[in-house]
Amino acid sequence: MPAVVLLGAQWGDEGKGKATDLLGDQVDYVVRYQGGNNAGHTVVIGDQRYALHLLPSGILSPNVIPVIGNGVVIDPAVLLAEIKGLNERGINTSKLKISTNAHLITPYHRTIDKVSERFLGKSKIGTTGRGIGPAYADKINRIGIRVQDLFDLSILKQKVEAALHDKNQILIKVFNRKGITVDEVIDEYLDYAQVLKPYVTDTSLLLDQALSQGKVVLLEGSQGTLLDVDHGTYPFVTSSNPTAGGASTGSGIGPTKITRVIGILKAYTTRVGSGPFPTELFDADGEALRKIGGEVGVTTGRNRRCGWFDAPIARYAVRINGLTDFFLTKLDVLTGWEKIPVCVAYEIDGLRVEELPASQTDFHHAKPIYEYLPGWSENISKAKSVADLPKNAQEYVKFLEKISGAPISAIGVGPGRDETIVVRDLIK
Repeated sequence: MPAVVLLGAQWGDEGKGKATDLLGDQVDYVVRYQGGNNAGHTVVIGDQRYALHLLPSGILSPNVIPVIGNGVVIDPAVLLAEIKGLNERGINTSKLKISTNAHLITPYHRTIDKVSERFLGKSKIGTTGRGIGPAYADKINRIGIRVQDLFDLSILKQKVEAALHDKNQILIKVFNRKGITVDEVIDEYLDYAQVLKPYVTDTSLLLDQALSQGKVVLLEGSQGTLLDVDHGTYPFVTSSNPTAGGASTGSGIGPTKITRVIGILKAYTTRVGSGPFPTELFDADGEALRKIGGEVGVTTGRNRRCGWFDAPIARYAVRINGLTDFFLTKLDVLTGWEKIPVCVAYEIDGLRVEELPASQTDFHHAKPIYEYLPGWSENISKAKSVADLPKNAQEYVKFLEKISGAPISAIGVGPGRDETIVVRDLIK
């Protein structure tokens, strides 16, 4: 069986957790392939709400094996707290698998992340301060600490000493902060080693064997396309590759084994943190979207910036990821508007631009060009098919599909697991 990628088609927070959970009964493995605990998925099952930060959404499906791939950076304290929290709520986490090659977030990563962001002042990126960027920087600089290093004290100590040699100079001399000792890092992380050891394995080999046996593997990204470090609104991006290419690198699965790429697309647009946002609203409509949509970050608790649907971004996501399907979420949030604006293109320096501009300067100056669609007032949360939707809601979905460039194969009409219209099968 092929591997299927599920990723965010905007700036993240599109509802990937709901989508992954919906597909849980059809897949055998769910793999988180990048990011850290700077992201979050919310899954609603019945009257229970689960907020996941590091664990794949598949952890909530009893027949799924959840995997944390090599492309993820792991804060062991956060991961173990998340495991404990789910266990206390009766969720079995014993099937979890963690890549030996995943990198670890350490106390000095978190400290440097926080003080450097404060140091930037008005030029700050909007980082969550959880050490993700510095951990990825150490990975690229080849001084990172991997999960497997926890089980070799000599290597662990050498790596921590090498990292702190420079880090303490920066903390003390640049940021006027107290240095971090090697022993305090080693002592803390050796305690984690014994607890994590039963979960750790060669996940690339595990997933390759699963695919060879006809199992279905779902690769789950965090954040979204526009936050990709290569293809996003740089520098206001995350430090990894949430796009489809990152799914292969971050899981150890060859790209030829991926045959379906599903983009999660919110019926409007949101983003968290700094950076350009052409359709952002600063009026009562923006506040209404935020309130009705519950637009508060799962991990950060920050209010999300809200705006109307942006078609150039959707088309860009199709191109960059090779999307085969869209899963449209939160259509229900738009209930009640008399007219719903949709950004179909941008105006930049007096010219109409149909696609996302390659220039950072141009994107900062982009003004949305809107077309207006009639809204609807009916409650759509009980709809089980497209035909059950009000006519204007049907037309809205058709319009988004036409201008976005990929078929809309599922539609979220409410936050619950069952409040989804499946237009066509997303796995088979």
